[in-house]
Amino acid sequence: MIEYRNLRIALLGAGAVGSQVASLLLEHGDELAGRVGAGLELVGVAVRDLEAPRSTAIPQQLLTTDAHSLILGADIVIELIGGIEPAREYLLLALNSGADVITANKALLATHGPELFELAEQVGAQLYYEAAVGGAIPIIRPLRDSLAGDRVHRILGIVNGTTNYILDRMDLEGDSLEEALAAATELGYAEADPTSDIEGYDAAQKAAILASLAFHTTVPLELVHREGIASITHEQVVSARKAGFVVKLLAVCERLTDPATGVEGVCARVHPALVPLTHPLAAVHGANNAVFLEAEAAGSLMFYGAGAGGIQTASAVLGDVVSAARRHVIGGPGVAESTHADLPILPISSVVTRYQITLTVSDRPGVLAQIATLFSTHGVSVEAVTQSVGHDTGHGPSAGAGHHLSEPTATLVIGTHQATEGALADTVAALGASDVVTAVTSVLRVEGTE
Repeated sequence: MIEYRNLRIALLGAGAVGSQVASLLLEHGDELAGRVGAGLELVGVAVRDLEAPRSTAIPQQLLTTDAHSLILGADIVIELIGGIEPAREYLLLALNSGADVITANKALLATHGPELFELAEQVGAQLYYEAAVGGAIPIIRPLRDSLAGDRVHRILGIVNGTTNYILDRMDLEGDSLEEALAAATELGYAEADPTSDIEGYDAAQKAAILASLAFHTTVPLELVHREGIASITHEQVVSARKAGFVVKLLAVCERLTDPATGVEGVCARVHPALVPLTHPLAAVHGANNAVFLEAEAAGSLMFYGAGAGGIQTASAVLGDVVSAARRHVIGGPGVAESTHADLPILPISSVVTRYQITLTVSDRPGVLAQIATLFSTHGVSVEAVTQSVGHDTGHGPSAGAGHHLSEPTATLVIGTHQATEGALADTVAALGASDVVTAVTSVLRVEGTE
């Protein structure tokens, strides 16, 4: 028999995820109460428009536009409205009132996480956010709790379902980026304005959260290196497949030592990368997400599943609801975030990685030797070179200054050994300025080969 009083739950937002959370709370409330040891009472759902159509019906008497009053009368506040404001205002109000907070708002956490976590610690509340990264995939709790005693070295994450769907279609269906994006939009994977996904903003927010958790260090969003997939072409994807790779948009978070200064720190970056077909991440298809983690004691771990979707994300939210409710029943203060290692945030130039560089070059004797010299001059070792005869005539902004338009060309695909990101970037710049290089047509990092 449940003796603890009912816990009052306020829900902010009734979109695709919010509607599912409300429905599941109402439908499975008794079952969840049995797991918690207390009744879970959904006391209200704050919305902007009481009459707006919703994917899942919510009893009209639960809807309100008075978010402030709803928050102040709740034990647990679930924020699913997204964006920065008024979400930040609402969460600060909830925490100051002593309520535990559950959010799926990666943008808010990536920009104002330290402020919210500090307040939660001060008032003895708890901030839960399993649904902020990876949808239904349980990754926040394993990083925060299960691996808290281990030393995480590296995270490779496919954390944006839209871009993974697009790149997957380009690889398996032969679509151009524009065709794949149109398909993603039609299926509802991409928003009307896909900029946040295509340009890597969404993935960068998630990378900041993952890196902060994994390395117990606050990683500001503005220090996450970000590149999107807008420049990825069908030809690059085909070339990658022939070479034994697939192209993925990766969030890479790693603990490393700056080779120039010897300083140990953290680097977080988001960019397209070549992933070997033998790596588990290469098998992540469609709009799914996956996080591949390398830890000192635990070794390699893979978390895989649906990265988005109303019912899937609602699953993660309800997991946090149960955790928050149990804390109320058992008692005790919230568990503070472990972000006190204070490792320095290193720039991407500190990273040691490999590149695959595709060049259009003049097809004449001595060209390969000149290009090899450029690599050697900048301290980058070449691992492999493949060549095919091309038909480019040198037009375009990347054409080398000394190239003759009538001169025959060839395509070189050059794979490098590991080198610093700075050395590789300098090499690419020198190649672009060379009079034997018509164009630097593709530059992609290679990840997951160690």
